[in-house]
Amino acid sequence: MSSERVERGMDILRQINPQSAQALFSELESIAPDLSRFVAEFAYGDIYARPGLGFREREMITVAALTAQGNAAPQLKSHIVGALNSGCTEQEIIEIMLQMAVYAGFPAAINGIMAAKEVFTARKAHEADPG
Repeated sequence: MSSERVERGMDILRQINPQSAQALFSELESIAPDLSRFVAEFAYGDIYARPGLGFREREMITVAALTAQGNAAPQLKSHIVGALNSGCTEQEIIEIMLQMAVYAGFPAAINGIMAAKEVFTARKAHEADPG
């Protein structure tokens, strides 16, 4: 059962953000390999695989939640990439973060905007020089 959940989760993660899929295991392998398995199994293999919402909507919700936390920049950046890869526009991501200013405060929204700026800049640089 567990390996089916992991594979389903990794397939979904690869669709949303291929770089994140590899990084999840690479970064945690030496210290907490079970944690990467838990993320693949539960977050992606169970939750993201559920019917009812598409990847685009799930990524928008995740970007909002991570922005509201205000202290999860690496995860937020990864999910901004996932949101863009799932069909969100840069402007939609900015609007999500502006909405979070109302409910999570300006510092959280500003931190989110700065994370988005880094992602947008990196993507534009990569598009300009893909080699």
